[in-house]
Amino acid sequence: MRAVVVFESIWGNTEQLAREVAAGIGGERTDVVDAASAPAALADDVDLLVVGGPTHAFSMSTEQTRESARQQGAVHIPASGIREWIEAHPSPGRDVRVATFDTRVVSPRLPGSAAKKAMKRLVGLGFRPIAKPETFGVYGYSGPVADGELERARRWGTELAGLLP
Repeated sequence: MRAVVVFESIWGNTEQLAREVAAGIGGERTDVVDAASAPAALADDVDLLVVGGPTHAFSMSTEQTRESARQQGAVHIPASGIREWIEAHPSPGRDVRVATFDTRVVSPRLPGSAAKKAMKRLVGLGFRPIAKPETFGVYGYSGPVADGELERARRWGTELAGLLP
């Protein structure tokens, strides 16, 4: 089994969670790559794609919301995120399972989900969902990751791997 975890992270929280999900999936054939440098298409031997990013303005980030994060003090602003990566991605043309996750502040609890929007677009491209979109909490916009969420992300990765045929 080969898996790829594609993430977008501005404050580092989503990257931490992506790495825990990958550790839970396990195996030497699980790659973790940020969306700005991810390949335009998946390799032919990828069985599972996991995509994760922060929820900005009720959805996936945009150039404008990333600029807003810069104005709030973020120093690592990717040139592009999961929205742009998905939009540029071709149909897989075969059965590739997909799971998505996002990060959101735990308080105040705001509506919207980058994971749900990403899943909808990936399914539209022909990917097959393996699990419902997942949300992991962070304290404030800059983090850190909320208590217990890194462990939960690793467990979720293990669950995803167990769902593959």
